[in-house]
Amino acid sequence: MASFQKFNSFVEAVAEKKHDLGGDTLKVTFTAAANAPVASNTVLANLTEITLTYVDSQTLTISTSAQTSGTYKLVIADKVVTATGGAVGPFRYVVVYDDTAANDELICWYDYGSEITLADTETLTIDFDGTNGVLTIA
Repeated sequence: MASFQKFNSFVEAVAEKKHDLGGDTLKVTFTAAANAPVASNTVLANLTEITLTYVDSQTLTISTSAQTSGTYKLVIADKVVTATGGAVGPFRYVVVYDDTAANDELICWYDYGSEITLADTETLTIDFDGTNGVLTIA
């Protein structure tokens, strides 16, 4: 499973009302190993995305955005990305960002450990943790 990494600015962005994780449109994008995200990146423009021409959809589906006993949990449904009309990649990192926020604020990224290329019609399932959520805030 790919490892979760939080962008440092996400913490401040939550505190300053830049995210409505339950209502905003969250998306994924992809970067190559040579253009790895770093914790100090803040907005989508800080990244060098791969060409997304043949990605069928970048929009994520929020399953749950709620708190229980003072702990907030964001659960995102697994995302199946399909290469449609051509190859996608190579990429190593999958980045989650808030497309509704004014500057496309970054949330987190996942490191897949090596480069991936999807041939036309191939899929990648981004396996978000349905039990523990993508993130919790306590």
